Amino acid sequence: MTDLLILLAVSLAVSAVGWKYFIYFFSLGYGYGITALSVAMLLMYKGFVTWPTLVLCLLLMVFGCRLGTYLLVRERKAAAYRKILYDPSLQKKKPVGVVVSVWLFCAILYVAQVSPVAFRLMNTADGAEVGDLWAWIGAAVALCGILLETFADMQKSAAKKRNPKRFVDTGLYRIVRCPNYLGEVVIWTGVLLSGIGAGLVWWQWLIVAIGYIGIIYVMFSGARRLELRQNEVYGSDPEYQAYVKKTPILIPLLPIYSVARYEWLRA
Repeated sequence: MTDLLILLAVSLAVSAVGWKYFIYFFSLGYGYGITALSVAMLLMYKGFVTWPTLVLCLLLMVFGCRLGTYLLVRERKAAAYRKILYDPSLQKKKPVGVVVSVWLFCAILYVAQVSPVAFRLMNTADGAEVGDLWAWIGAAVALCGILLETFADMQKSAAKKRNPKRFVDTGLYRIVRCPNYLGEVVIWTGVLLSGIGAGLVWWQWLIVAIGYIGIIYVMFSGARRLELRQNEVYGSDPEYQAYVKKTPILIPLLPIYSVARYEWLRA
């Protein structure tokens, strides 16, 4: 439990960037927080790191650094995203209790997300019998998710350069409307799978489940926010209406075409 508190302290320290701009709790604090947690795990268990856990940690570092840097560059270069970031409704002073609650929630969630890897290392250090097969499988799945998210972001940036006023419906966006969020779902599914065969006990699986369910909720919540924004901008466009009626919002082949009406996804 002490090790989890150390990881929580690391997560709190990095996600504290959200005290500057509230949205940073969910953006820069998220990306760089995952990177910091990966480094912390390697340092804490440096004598017990196996090849698959090293690969898992390195993949999480790549994911976190890429995401954090992508968001930072997008903020600096894209006026539309600066407008979102500095929206008066987001910048008006919030009660300290609300900010502290969000800060704690984010920090705990980020630790829970990486916990399958942390518990694999922790249990190895404690002498538990730990197999490598599912760690390799999880790493392969996570790599696919990182590539999916990266290419989705690249395709969206390229499409917006060609036509800033049109919604994106090319490349991976023909499959789902939020392929970058789908990439994250795949990444964390891989991390979840890496916990199999790692000697996890019930309370460890409980934390793992909280992290996985939490990030899935966040992805669907993000998809809902994007849908609401796009409905405002493109709602009167017949091509957009045709696109959203035939393209699932997040999961391929799952016929969920809209989540706008689900108030419980508001975050």
